[in-house]
Amino acid sequence: MKQRTIGREVSYSGIGLHTGKKVKITFKPASVDGGVRFVRVDLEGKPQMVAEVTKVIKASRETSLGEGELKIQSVEHILAALTGLGIDNLIIEIDSDEAPAADGSALPFAQVLKEAGIAEQKKEREYLELKEPVSYVKEDVYLIALPDEELKISYTIDFDHPVLKTQFASFVINEDTFVKEIAPARTFGFESEVKELREKGLIKGGSLENAVVISEKGILNKEPLKFPDEFVRHKILDLLGDLYLIGPPLKAHIIALKSGHGANVELVKKIHSLKRERIPLKKEIAEIQKRIRTKEILDIKDIQKILPHRYPFLLVDRILELEEDRKAIGIKNVTINEEFFQGHFPGYPVMPGVLIVEAMAQVGGILLLSKREHSGKLAYFIGIDKVRFRKPVVPGDTLRLEAEVIKIKGRMGKMTTKAYVGDKLVAGAELMFALVLRERE
Repeated sequence: MKQRTIGREVSYSGIGLHTGKKVKITFKPASVDGGVRFVRVDLEGKPQMVAEVTKVIKASRETSLGEGELKIQSVEHILAALTGLGIDNLIIEIDSDEAPAADGSALPFAQVLKEAGIAEQKKEREYLELKEPVSYVKEDVYLIALPDEELKISYTIDFDHPVLKTQFASFVINEDTFVKEIAPARTFGFESEVKELREKGLIKGGSLENAVVISEKGILNKEPLKFPDEFVRHKILDLLGDLYLIGPPLKAHIIALKSGHGANVELVKKIHSLKRERIPLKKEIAEIQKRIRTKEILDIKDIQKILPHRYPFLLVDRILELEEDRKAIGIKNVTINEEFFQGHFPGYPVMPGVLIVEAMAQVGGILLLSKREHSGKLAYFIGIDKVRFRKPVVPGDTLRLEAEVIKIKGRMGKMTTKAYVGDKLVAGAELMFALVLRERE
């Protein structure tokens, strides 16, 4: 799927739910990789900020973003519309400190954006695909994101209230499902809370026009519910808005129980942190596999997409040959600038034997991790046998590193490795390994 923006500028006006202020919001097309940026046009200099979880300053009854003097409350319904419509790049100008409440749902925003036209851009979307479950649990609140091929939400709410008790809904999220089944669901609250919220200076713009209010006997609104389970659908809407703050669109099955904005944001923070890890995309691995099949050399950029190692511990410069599940050959150029030569040994620089073994192991790691199904894993070496060092390796040498699979069974395996300088064997070892998922903090 290509990245998307809108075809033309479009605006929407309303009042803020909590501030009661009149507000105009204008959506403008943005360039490829521009992301979503909020711009406060009512402030001097028109400050702007990216829509990202690092900018969250409040997540309770609503999600609010801030950076310096720029603050915007209640952005979740707008962001839910962007999630549902698959919009990646957008400029959002706003002339107040709270987004308009509209009718309490995301449908008015989705409609105005669709009127502007959804425009595909030239660059492919890059999705964030989970490699393992990510969860947030606190008391009776549960959120878990499971690896999946699409975005799916399964949500349960459970209230101790005579009218609203337990509701469950589950949807695969796409544009059609969002617009028809989720976007119309309105925000809701309990009549018993209204007085307390007003005393706190909240819901100044709240009314039966932009929220469903639930009493002990039923809803106070004249208009009937949009869906029998409208309340849990709105919770899904809120979650979709918070998920947009991850950045790249997410592929996962999210299971939620009694969650709200605070818990949503905590889960989003955990998932957002995965972006910083050097886990290759499936697309990158596919491109590398294509180069392997055509027997092309893999350079240092390719190697960094496969291995997590970085300076000063990345000890492979190039892969010359690679046969999947069988054999790999790489090289390491040894120079006097290597950090370890400062102490090993002054006046007589010799490459430590353990680092020669590590270099051989890294070639073995590339052999294992270049497979698509092993993307996002680590090759932990759990045993070394038959290690022999036959000749010193010194600055100016070029190590030719070979790794050949002896056997692989499940996530365990064994390989033989050798290191040459020219045609001389300088070291060799048999390595045992286990493939494991990368740990998350």
